Amino acid sequence: MEALKHALEDLRARYVAANPRSMAADQEAEKYLPGGNTRTVLHFDPFPLTMSDGEGAELVDLDGHRYVDFVGEYSAGLFGHSDDTITSTINRALAHGFAMGAPTVHERKLAELLCTRFPGIDQVRFCNSGTEANIWALTTARMLTGRSRFMAFNDAYHGGVIKFPGGPCALNLPFDFVLADYNDIEGSEELIRSNGEQLAAVIVEPILGAGGNIPGNREFMEMLRRVTREVGALLIFDEVKTARIGPGGCHGILGFKPDLVTLGKFIGGGHPIGAFGGSAEVMAHYNPKRPDRWNHAGTFNNDVFSMAAGCAAMGKIYTPQRAQEFLEWSEAFRMSLNDLFAARDIPMYANGMGSIIAIHFSRQPTRRTSDISAGCRALRPLLHFELMLEGVLICSRGDFFLSLPMTDEHLSRARDALERFIERRKPLINEVLQACK
Repeated sequence: MEALKHALEDLRARYVAANPRSMAADQEAEKYLPGGNTRTVLHFDPFPLTMSDGEGAELVDLDGHRYVDFVGEYSAGLFGHSDDTITSTINRALAHGFAMGAPTVHERKLAELLCTRFPGIDQVRFCNSGTEANIWALTTARMLTGRSRFMAFNDAYHGGVIKFPGGPCALNLPFDFVLADYNDIEGSEELIRSNGEQLAAVIVEPILGAGGNIPGNREFMEMLRRVTREVGALLIFDEVKTARIGPGGCHGILGFKPDLVTLGKFIGGGHPIGAFGGSAEVMAHYNPKRPDRWNHAGTFNNDVFSMAAGCAAMGKIYTPQRAQEFLEWSEAFRMSLNDLFAARDIPMYANGMGSIIAIHFSRQPTRRTSDISAGCRALRPLLHFELMLEGVLICSRGDFFLSLPMTDEHLSRARDALERFIERRKPLINEVLQACK
């Protein structure tokens, strides 16, 4: 591991030398922001880059370096940084007024687009983020069932106050959660049944995002659908990220309906947004025309800019046909990476599906978070810095999120950077993985 330590020290030194303006900006920001930052996931040592400009699928930092952006705002940046259709739509909305304090044409059109698009959503309510959407889904399940316990999965992320990195988090909302292991069919079923009388809902991502972009296998998902029904609990699909997979999200691919579906990130065309929806029967409880209605509040639930941008994004740009084409194109890229790794005989694997990818240091697909070795975790900073210094931005934990303005040339730049990484670091990768066995 000494060799890895020295390699990382060298990379960080090169990074510091190449980015004096980003370093200065970070130091100045520490006067007003704890650690110079207001979003923990974006921090990495010694300091994160400060961006000054974005166009299409590329970003430019304060020091003038240009990057292909595979961070993709952790999947929210599906439309890139300068889509003309979204920009012109927002400008038109700006010209006609905002903060109106009333329903607008934009929210009603976006609701129609989502309900006709996603098979698990007959009716929908908007909020401000995926975090909020999941909070509303959980409290909806609690109200419907009269129960107060929820089941989630280790290493899942359902928002800033509903996250389970390695287990419960002290900053979470004080909800009663039990945790299972993702893709563990027998263990998860046993936990659902043993908590059945108290269980309001199971919340699950069809691709476990923060845990390593691990797809849930069909048998696992079908068990969740079947057993939650048997015990009278709801099944909540958190598709805040994964709704971009194909025309109807992952539940559309699976071909069954969860009780509630949550959306966010990309559906606002790059603006803050969240949504939760389900059957007309479930969502009728939020009908304000009913005397027994449930009160769903939020000043910016129907923010004009998010609603208008969402209409352009989902109605004009990311149509079902475009979503299917994008899935096929991005999945071909993912598979080409695995072909590259196999050809170079390197223990690396591109996990995920389509435009949601994570590189793991393993020869096999990662099916559970327990499959992620200490060596894999130790090597992630090496990959992150190597690619960043080559002009390819990825998430520090190894995620790649593809965006619509990307071209084959952008993908080739990433593939070429990975190939050079393998050429330089193959002996070190094998050494670290062997040492961590």
